[in-house]
Amino acid sequence: MRELARLVNEMAPYLLLGFLFAGILRVVLPRQIITRYMGQNNFRSVFNASLLGVPMPLCSCGVLPAGIGFYRNGASKGPTISFLISTPQTGVDSILATYSLLGLPLAIIRPVVAFVTGLLGGVLANAGERNGKEEDAGARRIEENYERSVKELFRYGFVELIQDISKWLVIGMLVAAFLSVLIPGDFFTSTISSEYLAMLLMIAASVPLYICATGSIPIAAVLLMKGLAPGAALVLLMAGPATNIATMAVIGNTLGKRSLWIYLGTIIGGALFFGVLVNELLPREWFTGAISSVAHVHDHTGWFKWASSALLVLLIINGYFLKLLSARKESRTDKEKASKMKEIQQYKVEGMTCDHCKATVENGLKDLEGVSEVIADRENSRVSIQSADLSDNLIKETIEKLGYRFAGKL
Repeated sequence: MRELARLVNEMAPYLLLGFLFAGILRVVLPRQIITRYMGQNNFRSVFNASLLGVPMPLCSCGVLPAGIGFYRNGASKGPTISFLISTPQTGVDSILATYSLLGLPLAIIRPVVAFVTGLLGGVLANAGERNGKEEDAGARRIEENYERSVKELFRYGFVELIQDISKWLVIGMLVAAFLSVLIPGDFFTSTISSEYLAMLLMIAASVPLYICATGSIPIAAVLLMKGLAPGAALVLLMAGPATNIATMAVIGNTLGKRSLWIYLGTIIGGALFFGVLVNELLPREWFTGAISSVAHVHDHTGWFKWASSALLVLLIINGYFLKLLSARKESRTDKEKASKMKEIQQYKVEGMTCDHCKATVENGLKDLEGVSEVIADRENSRVSIQSADLSDNLIKETIEKLGYRFAGKL
């Protein structure tokens, strides 16, 4: 518990500041602005997508439907892949949290690496898209269902975003505290002699599993304190948030196998390349010194850190209960609507975890000819469709293109 409290105290002030910045980005930079600059099959669109993806506080849960939505609304494969690579690796919240636990060098390196790998992946994807889309995505207007106000800033930053990442943030902190107690202090220096073998182990562990950009930070901090090379820690910070089995399946199905291999190759190759650069070119003291200072320094801001931790815990609890109440109310409303629908067809759809997922599925299916009403029930992973005549294959194809898993008709 002591180690967990220390990790939370170090991260909480920066997380709260990051949530505030995320709310500001939400209000100042609405989604249609992002889409407008991702619509061309050229280097500029890839550059814009990668650059805009770096500060976006979206984990792979949020970025996957968002990225696929951009693609379905006119963005070409290059900018879509670029956005999918750069966005989950980092964000304003995780950059600040990285600085709090891992120090300034990694806080700078991490967004730079996310931008470069996103840029490279987008360029490679564009090169393979012989008949790329040239339509300006900005010509297709995406409706925003929120007001650009101070209220929305705080609602998104301190409620919705916390609801989205709190699960993985808590898991990351618990895993980090557990590893800190379990792993001996000289584990990596005495057990794994090769820094490059450590990188490969990090890749093998990170690629198939999911951990959000912020949740990976305390784990990397603990492993660094246990002797892990900085380059291997960077591999974890890159590959952990950017890849997982579910994301790979959706990208392969929606954008094609070639795009999937470009996506994976860029992330894995980029992680190893930059990991080697960090180990070979940068002083080890830059990283070990930052970790050591975080672990041992005693300052006069203890009360502030404890207050920030308490506020963070209260916000997480608040977000959980609001999400629970909202889900129950939403489920009752959806059941009432579904009971009034005629010629109803119901399907099992997995992967809907947030309001954005629900809206994406409903709006995507409503665009089909002959569909008059759609209700997506997140709690029960069920979609109800009112239509005169619609084939199950078309429903399946549409749902999978939107980035979710079609699990059959009910």
